[in-house]
Amino acid sequence: MKIQFHKNFIKQYKKRPAIQKRIDERLALFRVNPFDQILNNHGLTGKYSGCRSINITGDFRAVFELVDDNTVRFIDVDTHSNLYG
Repeated sequence: MKIQFHKNFIKQYKKRPAIQKRIDERLALFRVNPFDQILNNHGLTGKYSGCRSINITGDFRAVFELVDDNTVRFIDVDTHSNLYG
């Protein structure tokens, strides 16, 4: 599976050095098995309708969209309340 990163995801990633290692670990797990239980991969509604989300930490989420059958684009990473509040 090919993974792309939106400029907003990269910007948010750089602002969060304390959890970059965890983000990297979760993305590596996502590459192997996007539906691993740890990730809690699930569809979203509202502002992010049509997108999906995975858990990074207890409070941080990464939002992504399907580009095609073999490609996803991560578009944001932030706290649950900042993303969905």
